[in-house]
Amino acid sequence: MPPKIQDKGLNPAMVACVLGIDLGTSSVKTILLQEMEQGPTVIASCARETRAQVESASAGPQGNEQDVRKIVAALNDCLAGLPQQLLGRVCRIGVTGQMHGVVFWKTGQGCKWIESGHGRTFEPEEVSHLITWQDGRCSSPFLSSLPQPQSHLSVATGFGCATIYWYLKNSPDFLKRYNAAGTIQDYVVAMLCGQERPQMSVQNAASWGYFNTTSKSWNMDILKESHFPTHLLPEVVQPGELAGETACVWHQIPKGTEVGAALGDFQCSVFSCMSDSTSAVLNISTSAQLTLLMPSGFQPADSPNPRSPLAYYPYFNNTYLVVAASLNGGNVVATFVNMLVRWMAELGLQVPESDLYARIISAALAQTDTDLNICPTIFGERHMPERLASVMGIAASDLSLGHVTRALCHGVVQNLHSMLPSQHLKEAGVTRILASGSALGKNEVMRQEVEKAYPFPVVYGRNVDAAVGAALAMLRRK
Repeated sequence: MPPKIQDKGLNPAMVACVLGIDLGTSSVKTILLQEMEQGPTVIASCARETRAQVESASAGPQGNEQDVRKIVAALNDCLAGLPQQLLGRVCRIGVTGQMHGVVFWKTGQGCKWIESGHGRTFEPEEVSHLITWQDGRCSSPFLSSLPQPQSHLSVATGFGCATIYWYLKNSPDFLKRYNAAGTIQDYVVAMLCGQERPQMSVQNAASWGYFNTTSKSWNMDILKESHFPTHLLPEVVQPGELAGETACVWHQIPKGTEVGAALGDFQCSVFSCMSDSTSAVLNISTSAQLTLLMPSGFQPADSPNPRSPLAYYPYFNNTYLVVAASLNGGNVVATFVNMLVRWMAELGLQVPESDLYARIISAALAQTDTDLNICPTIFGERHMPERLASVMGIAASDLSLGHVTRALCHGVVQNLHSMLPSQHLKEAGVTRILASGSALGKNEVMRQEVEKAYPFPVVYGRNVDAAVGAALAMLRRK
């Protein structure tokens, strides 16, 4: 069963617990998880925004980079915000975070350890910015110039290996400054364990590109032939394996505490709530994802299909998740609301976005159906970047605010349904959908459209939490 949240006072005499860390795109979250009679229970949590975004002079307006020092500072603030007496009882640490991105550092000089009011902490030293998964410096022509990977996953801009290729072509001197690389979560694990060469789980390696998940190995021959700096690639281990132990006391966490190899945040989010193989997990927040577990023994193809709307991500115990990951979710409705606000401002009217959002939902609830057909892909899709938004079936009778809002929410769900139809879920043995995400939680119209599109019981309000998933993976490790 998914972990519970304890709402009672803390008992400082509690037995050992597991620390879960999620180094997200905009915030860091830490939780303490403990096995109790009622099952795994979150006994404390703390989250901090990183505010780590920085300008990228070298990559231009398409670049997306974050200051690693600010990310680590937010992590230290999170740990300081947890009950200090419980940190001394941490027996394992599970770390996850944003996938695909890459940070570079010098081994042995990646951080310095300092004394603080909350015990020993580390601060980054010879470390680059984090080039995130949102980085857009690798244009389509550039990606087309790269060698074809021997992998079932295509390579996209923002993927670690693609970014390294970009530096190899555009700023080779930059790469000469460093001799190690990994995701931001790999960096934190390497610093905690004092690793000379970082380790990377299969989950994060697959998110970098040029990694074969069947053989569990980098495409070394392909990479070496194109002069890729293969010495920067981490050693790859299975999800759930230990990376090592803490090299010294960290905050109040004892030296010698076991640290798991860093995991992917998507997989950890699913792991935090999926309790059986007959559940599909739906999340509609800024973007939208629908995923289910593939049968044991499934192996993806050796070559990518860039036009496929589905991706297969390595999960745990040599299994895979099939994922329909849409770039268009709640951000579409948010863009629509922002457009209305700007239009009204041009007309001399001032209406807060929050008020307007409630009004468009109310109008759409009164309009249960419409012939207006909106394809909402204003942000494109990875498998079809050229397909932008469009509107069809425009009639004078379908131009009310209710019609347009209903059609927009319908379009968001139908776009996801076209990627992973309900028939596919039936054939896979799915019996229910576990639904979460801010765009579902505050938008009843979106919930109605989900229930129309997918003929399964939909369970809302599941606690989908990557930090919990990372801790749970370590708690259940044998």
